[in-house]
Amino acid sequence: MSADKKMTIDADWKEKYASSITTVETAVTQIRPGQRVFVGTGCGQPQELVKALAARANDLSDTEIVHLLTIGEAPYADKELADSFRTNTFFVAENVRDIIQEGLADYTPISLSDIPGLFSSGQHPLDAALIQVSPPDERGMCSLGISVDIVKSATENARTVIAEVNPNMPRTHGDSFIHVHDIDCLVPTDTPILEMTPPEPDETTRQIGEYVAALVDDGATVEFGIGQIPQAVMEFLASKKDLGIHTEMFTDSIIDLIESGAVTGVRKSMDRGKVVASFAMGTRRLYDYIDNNPLFSFHPTEHVNNPFVISQQTKQVAINVALEVDLTGQVCADSLGTKFYSGIGGQVDFNRGAAHSQGGKAIIALPSTARDGEVSRIVSSLDEGAGVVTTRGDVHYVVTEYGVAYLHGKSIQERTMALIAIAHPKFRPQLVKDAVAAKYLRPDMASIEGKVVIGPSKFRTTHLLENGTQINFRPIHPTDETAMRDLFHALSKETIYYRFMSRPKYIPHKEIQDFVFIDHRTDVAIVATMPEAHGEDIIAIGRFYLDKKTNMAEVAFVVHDDWQNHGIGLFLLQHLTNIARRNGVRGFTAEVLRANRAMQRVFQKSNLNISSKPADDVISYTLLF
Repeated sequence: MSADKKMTIDADWKEKYASSITTVETAVTQIRPGQRVFVGTGCGQPQELVKALAARANDLSDTEIVHLLTIGEAPYADKELADSFRTNTFFVAENVRDIIQEGLADYTPISLSDIPGLFSSGQHPLDAALIQVSPPDERGMCSLGISVDIVKSATENARTVIAEVNPNMPRTHGDSFIHVHDIDCLVPTDTPILEMTPPEPDETTRQIGEYVAALVDDGATVEFGIGQIPQAVMEFLASKKDLGIHTEMFTDSIIDLIESGAVTGVRKSMDRGKVVASFAMGTRRLYDYIDNNPLFSFHPTEHVNNPFVISQQTKQVAINVALEVDLTGQVCADSLGTKFYSGIGGQVDFNRGAAHSQGGKAIIALPSTARDGEVSRIVSSLDEGAGVVTTRGDVHYVVTEYGVAYLHGKSIQERTMALIAIAHPKFRPQLVKDAVAAKYLRPDMASIEGKVVIGPSKFRTTHLLENGTQINFRPIHPTDETAMRDLFHALSKETIYYRFMSRPKYIPHKEIQDFVFIDHRTDVAIVATMPEAHGEDIIAIGRFYLDKKTNMAEVAFVVHDDWQNHGIGLFLLQHLTNIARRNGVRGFTAEVLRANRAMQRVFQKSNLNISSKPADDVISYTLLF
């Protein structure tokens, strides 16, 4: 316990409020059969009150227990007590999952931001709220501590409020207080606050975290949803600058991120300099860290999860998880088929808020497989009965351990190809077959056996040169192998040297194949063509290779000598820039020989944010969008 807390707590509070103090057994006698009782959230669950309530099961027939996510024991969810207690949860945690999946309890699917409205409108009236608070200070204010979320709304709308008053509860700052006179029964306790130790992330989770972190820009404000993946992201954010935090919850992982210096909050649009959250779940280390710490500001769900509030933050990044995603982009996050597994939570709130934030990013992350690799989480269609939490129209980024798919504004074919590319390789062939059968892909795609090799039609365009010649631009095809070899042999020695920084006499067959068999998402190649009697000739190629760890792409070009100095290289750069932006890429890098002044001029004319660093005979360029 911090020294500040010792000074803040009213040492005589028990004597001052003696008329409201009672035992846990007496307190729960306030609850009568048929009432609706709210239980506090997460690690803030009032354990002693819950046990005492369950002990009265024989006297409390048809009592409804309402809560969000709870971590502690849930004795009221015992099948033997189903006649006494009806569990109704807004988020399915492990302690109530079995009884819900057996149909003996209820799950109410709803976004977190909408829950307080159920209480205040009377649609979901509460007869009693069982909560846990810190001891009152000299003004009589008790802190809701690590669980403000929907608990504050529950206390404001319940007819009877019963609170465990626990000196182990951290005293958190923000809109997190309730006056002792607004509590009907005070039950002094001194039990340890529930702790949750997240499991160590495995290699798959860490890889996903690394890819997600690459999407987070300096100065961004970040939300970390519930689950291992969002917490694993923090490890890879330590090198960022001036991050802000506006999130529904956090765990111990936030301590290391803050102490790395990455979090300052100075560029937040609202609550500048503050870590804003509605609840926390962690260990005693976390609770001691946030105790009376003015860096943290806890607020109710109706503020933290309000999509309008979220959208006011510049560069708000939302990181949430899914159970499966279908090839059209529909995200299921709360059920396994007809079996309810978790909940909607804040995914929709933050996804929509981040999507409308200036420079914001809405990210859905999931491992590519489940059941020890036997089941693909990227699926041709959601399991029967599975619910859509984030619609195909609302999804933006989807991340697995195989990369990032950017879906917003993309056609069904484009998003199908992008999602197959980040599915586990062993499932890609079947996904292609399923996509062709579902008419998501053209019939001629059936022969590629899972390889993503045909570029989207939207990559096609034309450009009119100053002399009136029209040049066609399209994605490279698998059938371009011969044409690419012909282009190489038609280049002058100087052009070859400028492009490859060496003087190869030929390009090996394997390297030619690497040029044409690409995914057109992280590895994009656009060719410039001229129509000929035999079909077309390739006169230029521009290509970028995405580094998933940095979200930067290396870009390179080569133009047939006869077509140089006509603006083709500049147009290719602009076209690749547009594609990269659509795919959520942050910028380009390039290595250019000092002698290659033509390419240097192309970059200088690009109107991108350019920086360069010369070294020996090479200039390294960085071009940010």
